[in-house]
Amino acid sequence: MTHDHDLVLRPTEAQKAAALAPPPGRTGGDLVVETLRSLGATTVFGLPGQHALGLFDAVGRSDLRLIGLRTENNAGFAADAYGRMTGEAVPLLLSTGPGALMALPALAEAAAASAPVLAISSQVPTPGLGGGRRGHLHELRDQAASFRDVVKSVHAARTPSQIPSVIAEAWESALTAPHGPVWVEIPEDVLRAETVIPQVTGMDATPHELAPRPELTALAAHWLENAERPVIIAGGGVIRSDAAGKLKQLAERLSAPVVTTFGGKGAFPWNHPLSLQSWLEDRHMTDFLEDADVLLVVGSGLGELSSNYHTFFPEGRVVQIEADLGKLESNHAGLGIHADARLALQALLETVSEREDPQAPERVRLLLADIAARLSTQDVGLEQQLLASIRAALPARSPSFWDMTILSYWAWSAFDAKHPNTMHSAQGAGGLGYAFPAALGACAAEPGTPVLAVSGDGGAMYSIADLATAKQHDLDVTWLIVDDGGYGILREYGCETGTSLTRPDFVALAASFDIPATTTTPETLREDLSKSLAEPGPSVLVLPATLKMFAPTHL
Repeated sequence: MTHDHDLVLRPTEAQKAAALAPPPGRTGGDLVVETLRSLGATTVFGLPGQHALGLFDAVGRSDLRLIGLRTENNAGFAADAYGRMTGEAVPLLLSTGPGALMALPALAEAAAASAPVLAISSQVPTPGLGGGRRGHLHELRDQAASFRDVVKSVHAARTPSQIPSVIAEAWESALTAPHGPVWVEIPEDVLRAETVIPQVTGMDATPHELAPRPELTALAAHWLENAERPVIIAGGGVIRSDAAGKLKQLAERLSAPVVTTFGGKGAFPWNHPLSLQSWLEDRHMTDFLEDADVLLVVGSGLGELSSNYHTFFPEGRVVQIEADLGKLESNHAGLGIHADARLALQALLETVSEREDPQAPERVRLLLADIAARLSTQDVGLEQQLLASIRAALPARSPSFWDMTILSYWAWSAFDAKHPNTMHSAQGAGGLGYAFPAALGACAAEPGTPVLAVSGDGGAMYSIADLATAKQHDLDVTWLIVDDGGYGILREYGCETGTSLTRPDFVALAASFDIPATTTTPETLREDLSKSLAEPGPSVLVLPATLKMFAPTHL
């Protein structure tokens, strides 16, 4: 018989020795760093501030790699991308008050995109907590309240002994499906205080698995195998759970066409006979999806962009697999399965019978032909040419990051991501300035792999300071800036007020950072981009061009 006391992990002789003779001069900041290392962290993002110096000093004493960006928001975007690329929880180190608040837009994007960012912020000294208004620098009445409605969970350590458990708890939260950003705050005096607590070893923060209930997947399998016109919508949850292979198996077994959402780009092969690609902003696609008698939605909440701006109203049965409980049936009634996409797809594969439909590829071909015919009546050859040039120049396995700019809106629908987890944008929260700092995070996650960032000139100005970061860390990023002299996408919406911008000579500005830069044209983009991506280190390409959107079908 096994008793509870038999399961207790006993310390090794090395752990006993380390506990009896911990290195002198260790602080609460060292406890943070030791916990992060014990949990598997190797890289942290952020920038120091007065209250966080105890934490950054500890990072300097450790073997953690610090990627310091020039603003907290950009550091958050970089951490977001590192988390998307690796699937690991990524420490984002912040100082109190203004420094912490500067990271809010990035954490909002991480929350919308389910990126596992572990934000660790300092706080005012312990006597100043609780809204007492003692006049500390950076003092807020309730700092955590600013983040509570943005992040997945909020955690606080108020003594050194609490630090390892609090960070492990936050780490587990960030990595339990649905992934997301979490918030940890520790007062300045706790970070600076010396501690007698032994070095942190053997931390465990294993995320919980979110498995589907078998009675739900059994019913879903019955509906799907008996459907006449099943269709699958694959969202970002398929990417995050590394389930693209299982999605392909299920689609082929059911002969079910697959469309990917903009967050699910690459989840299904672009040129597969069953691939509807990503043309969700098209009435032909909306009609096709509405005609499905069983619609399987995997890893998507069918929000604004995934529903052609809420003009999609399914007429058949809906099965929705989603790890975020709040998104189940939030837009359309159906059979909601609260589960990780990979585990749910595996359950369906173990249950569903093969369904043959030799006409499915022809239905897909005709739909894509209708979409192409609609576009052929519009003057959008330049935009299509630019996407083709980028696709030809970008290595298939290279990640790309896209800002909220006209070319990105095109890419959501028309760009072939080639592989899962290789195309990312800020379409979760929709803020400007994401692409370049996110690309820097991807460079840190996959050293030696060229990474592309695509921005407009307006969005580029949010991130221009981090040319210095790219140069300082010699990151292998190519930044394509489409310069139309303003906020082009807002002009497309009919707004002229405040949308024309004075901007710098981007080529000269990059050169001032000793970064190779050149002006390109639509005709030379493919060659120039191929050259920039092939050369190690950062580079900038500036494309002066005024682009336009394809005609909307949701109005």
